[in-house]
Amino acid sequence: MASVQLDLRRLEPGQAPRPTDVAAAGEAESLRVRGPVPGLAAVLTVLLKAQRTSLVPVAWEPADDKASLALARDIGVGTGEPRDLCLVRDDHGGVLLHHGRVQADGDGRRSLSRRLGLQAHHDDIKVADGEITRIDVRPVWRAVDTIGVTVMTLPLRPTRHTSGRALQIASDPARVLRDGVAYPRPVHRWTWYADDRVRWRLQP
Repeated sequence: MASVQLDLRRLEPGQAPRPTDVAAAGEAESLRVRGPVPGLAAVLTVLLKAQRTSLVPVAWEPADDKASLALARDIGVGTGEPRDLCLVRDDHGGVLLHHGRVQADGDGRRSLSRRLGLQAHHDDIKVADGEITRIDVRPVWRAVDTIGVTVMTLPLRPTRHTSGRALQIASDPARVLRDGVAYPRPVHRWTWYADDRVRWRLQP
């Protein structure tokens, strides 16, 4: 299969594409993706499962939402030469491009008022042990194979920031969001890690 274009601009906030919407990516020789961050993440997940992330150049036309524009700026969409970028993965089969979050299980309303019992290690640093409000995770695109982690223990209190390669979490039932899309069920364990064995190819 030659070049494939995927138009995912109709995705609603917090919505991921259906598997059938991105299945063609697995056999493409090159890709052009139009739409928000979850659309691009879904396409890269397909390529990852097919073990083709380094073989298939991906051009991305971001949506005009805040997260898409920020990611486009961070990875240099529209500038420079084709380049290989790192990929942040999780142990539940997904990827993370812009922003991940772990918080107490629930529908998201009044999330700052709920507490979550949790223990977390960022590489060899224990970054949380007890009740917290949430953990935010972001790939650090200016570095190689790095994720930034912010732990909020209480609202309006100072947060803790660390950088490293992997974050491992064990917790009470937690709600996980990957680039704004909620994982379909509560989890007790979760790992995000920058995989130094995997690269994906951006076609600016």
